[in-house]
Amino acid sequence: MSQNESGLGRRDILKRIGLTAVVVGPGMSILNACATSDSGGSDKPAATVTAGTDAKNPFGVDAAAPLDVVIFKGGLGDDYATQVHEPAYVALFPTAKIKHEGIVEINKTLQPRFSGGSDIPDVVANSGTDLMDNGALAEAGQLQDLTALWDAPSIDDPAKKVRDTVLKGAVETGFVEGKPFLLPYVSSTYGLWYDSELFAKNSWTAPKTFDEFKTLCESIKAKGITPFAYAGKNASYYAYWMILISAAKIGGNEVLINIDNLEDGAWTNDAVKQAAAAWAEINAKYSDKSYEGLIHTEVQTQQNKGKVAFYPSGSWLENEQAKSTPKTFKYALAATPSVTAADKLPYEALRVAAGENYFVSAKGKNPKGGLEYFRIMLSVAGAKGFTEKSGSLTIVKGAADGLTLSPGLQSVADGQKAAGDNIVTNSQFENWYKELETELRKQTNNLMYGRSDADKFCAAMQKAADKAKAAAGDKIQKRTV
Repeated sequence: MSQNESGLGRRDILKRIGLTAVVVGPGMSILNACATSDSGGSDKPAATVTAGTDAKNPFGVDAAAPLDVVIFKGGLGDDYATQVHEPAYVALFPTAKIKHEGIVEINKTLQPRFSGGSDIPDVVANSGTDLMDNGALAEAGQLQDLTALWDAPSIDDPAKKVRDTVLKGAVETGFVEGKPFLLPYVSSTYGLWYDSELFAKNSWTAPKTFDEFKTLCESIKAKGITPFAYAGKNASYYAYWMILISAAKIGGNEVLINIDNLEDGAWTNDAVKQAAAAWAEINAKYSDKSYEGLIHTEVQTQQNKGKVAFYPSGSWLENEQAKSTPKTFKYALAATPSVTAADKLPYEALRVAAGENYFVSAKGKNPKGGLEYFRIMLSVAGAKGFTEKSGSLTIVKGAADGLTLSPGLQSVADGQKAAGDNIVTNSQFENWYKELETELRKQTNNLMYGRSDADKFCAAMQKAADKAKAAAGDKIQKRTV
């Protein structure tokens, strides 16, 4: 959903992707309505897939059936799919033909296909600014339940289930409405990115507190460099990630869990207000208003040119900028500074999260093939190849062992070691309530570029959360960790 569609409700989203064509009356669920719509193949029952005991083909894939794969071609690229995962699938099923598309505008491109119902892709990497609404897709029965995948024997050790080969919490991160509909494949680490060569040259050290942050920003500014920047045009979520991470450091992970659970007053919690005020001050004093009109790659390129010091992002950044990064530029990751001396989580705490969601279409032509494709992705070879091609780590345990890491990834590994068990939980509302997330993008820009303040920001987001809660009714999703 684009930012221009922030006023759309779930019902409107379902219409946009062609998943319903009738008005839902009293006592009639949206899924009931979908069952009577005229949207073609999208109304066929979803396939039920179970995991068998055959370690070579646990889902009973038709070896000759084609597989349709759509990959978001963003910071991770799509070479990992065309050069690692897809060849491995063909090696298992030599007569299978794979149709591959690497695209940026996922929702815009796939909406007509889901609406038509007869050309639904089997595997989708659903990411980027224009991603499809996972909640709406799940509600309409478009997402394949991945329980069979997680219960299947792993490729590397058939004595182990696939679920036992991935990082703790990864399976649960992919839950929508209580079921594992998504594969959050990438292990991403979030924080402030900078050029370690530039910092060494100027004897600068990454700040551990916001007071140190502001002092350092003054020194950076005196050098004619913009101390901090993010892209307001299409990536304000990079900034709200920093606000939420800081809120969790101040008040503990329960702050973010309450936000996900749509608890009353979650957004007006003092920890959120303090975090919002701290980041708004940084952007007001040490950024430039022109960055609100730029997209992420434009700001990132400014950093590569030495014109921006700190940039908030995730561990995919280094690979995304590989083609435009000078050889003298060395990416490094810093944790978000502590806001108060009483923060519940230490400075070293990082958000390390399973993300970059993939799904198998329940109403595609080859859901069994889609599940086998995921099993290949979750093998050590599949995960290691992904890291080599994308420059990002996966949720597969030990898959990066023995690899020579780039400066940025080595910095991530060092940061994770320093953080230990002090991990900031990932936010789930971004997948569960897309309208709420879209509103957060808008309110973040308002806050960071001076059109609002922390109190107004929190009040606006609480109003949006209350609206999402009312719309969800008895389908409010809950998490405990």
